[in-house]
Amino acid sequence: MIEVLRLSHRSERDKRITTHCGLTSRAFGAEKIYISGENDKKTIKSINDVAERWGGPFQAKYVKDWKKLISEKKEQGFKIIHMTMYGEEFKSKKRTLKNKDLLVVVGSEKVPPEMYEISDYNLGVGNQPHSEVAALGIFLYEISGVKSKFKGSKLKIVPQKKGKKVIE
Repeated sequence: MIEVLRLSHRSERDKRITTHCGLTSRAFGAEKIYISGENDKKTIKSINDVAERWGGPFQAKYVKDWKKLISEKKEQGFKIIHMTMYGEEFKSKKRTLKNKDLLVVVGSEKVPPEMYEISDYNLGVGNQPHSEVAALGIFLYEISGVKSKFKGSKLKIVPQKKGKKVIE
């Protein structure tokens, strides 16, 4: 099982990026995203609405205490993966992490220093500044692949050379 924790969401500044973290998490095989920071019900609803229409076992949920969540996940046997440009190259740990329960942490504002200590792995997709959505997408793709079909989907994209086609 793969779940994602979005740290320190700020509703006015981060709603689009947090939404993209949720969409990316769902499309690349995570089952849940926890959003800490501000309890932005509108962003959470937006992510859950996509899961409702497009299917899949996915849920976005607010979490008040991210440290408690990490502690609970560790007790359940999850490995805590902190995505950071300062981390080890993630591909060096890919084989170790495959088929494990993972909580993947992506930051928003400055990540608290203790995150580097409580994580089982601090991993980077390259060691340059870039988008947390990009790092999350690449990591999840390498660990679980892209999901093109979801159970319960009300909508389906029909790939086209040109144009768009969606059927219900």
